Amino acid sequence: MSIVIRDVQPKDKEWIMELNEVNVEVLSPLDDAKYQVFIDKSDMFLVAEVDGQPAGFLVVLREGVEEYKSENYIWFSNQYDKFLYVDRIVIDENFRRLGIGRKFYDRVYDRAREEGISTVTVEIDIIPYNEPSLKLHEAVGMKEVGQLVIRGGEVKVSLEAIELEL
Repeated sequence: MSIVIRDVQPKDKEWIMELNEVNVEVLSPLDDAKYQVFIDKSDMFLVAEVDGQPAGFLVVLREGVEEYKSENYIWFSNQYDKFLYVDRIVIDENFRRLGIGRKFYDRVYDRAREEGISTVTVEIDIIPYNEPSLKLHEAVGMKEVGQLVIRGGEVKVSLEAIELEL
């Protein structure tokens, strides 16, 4: 089995939109406008392939992206001057438990260190409960730094961060 992590390509858009929709219960919706913000403004937009098949994707933003209005991103912006924000990490259920999440985070942590950024942030749904994501983020060293109720009370998230050694 070969796992390759690569930059997003135009051919990935339809698959990414579909995978996001399949998992939208524990993600925010993804439309063309938000996708374009990710293309234009993300610090990292990566795809994982397993034996040549797309298996997951990751979107990471830096601080200061004024076009991005996510309540979670805004919360982190009010807490930290400099950070990498993992907006979403989505792995197709057929490819879970292969280490893709850890490989993504290895890349994120490497990028943070290269850029001199000690803080990496993420939010995980706790209502509805996203157990696979909570387990992954605990395994990669994330710790809860707050909670937030969003989308008119429909969703509650664990706001998590890690402070890396630079």
